[in-house]
Parts: sequence; C-alpha cells; structure tokens
Amino acid sequence: MTDETELPVTPTERATLEDLEGTPHARAFEGEPQTIRLRLDAGETVPPHQHPDRQIVLYLLEGHLSVTLGADEHEVNEGEIVRFDGNQDVSPEALEKSTALLVLAPRTDD
Repeated sequence: MTDETELPVTPTERATLEDLEGTPHARAFEGEPQTIRLRLDAGETVPPHQHPDRQIVLYLLEGHLSVTLGADEHEVNEGEIVRFDGNQDVSPEALEKSTALLVLAPRTDD
C-alpha cells in the first residue's frame, strides 16, 4: 500500500564488528544514533568521561566489565544489556578481555 504522505526511508546499512577499525573505539556507522564497538583487554580502562544529552545502551558481546556510572559501580556480564544516562561520568574497566556494542542516542524529552 502506497501513501503519498509516507516519510522518507533511510537506506539500510550493514557492518561487521570484525571489520571495524580503531582501538578501543570503532564507529560502525556515520550519523545518529552513534553506534560504537568498544574492545578492551583485561585490566584496560577508559578514563571517566561524559556523553552530554545522550542515552546510552551497552550490550556486552563477550567478556566481563565493571562500569562506573557517577558514584555507582556496575558489573556487566557477557550477554547483558545496560541502559544509562550519559550526563554523568562513565568509566568502563575490563575485568577480562571484552567487546561491547554501544548505541548513543540523542536524549528526547519523552
């Protein structure tokens, strides 16, 4: 069914995590939402930083992370999904070699 009022459709994009370049971060696609592969060796950390005005979803594909969010620390196990606010200090630490997929979406007022 075709309707003249249909919204434009963005072309479908594909990527494989293995083909992404960049350590520890690699961007899967350009534009929004930002989609990033994070790969850390055991004991490696990312210094505290913020992603203002973003909601973040972290899916841990493999490994084990400790993620500090503000003053709280959260252990994330392989296969778990965590959603958090980017308006706070964020600092992941790999408790073992880990790969995560992060989606950073612009905050909405919904």
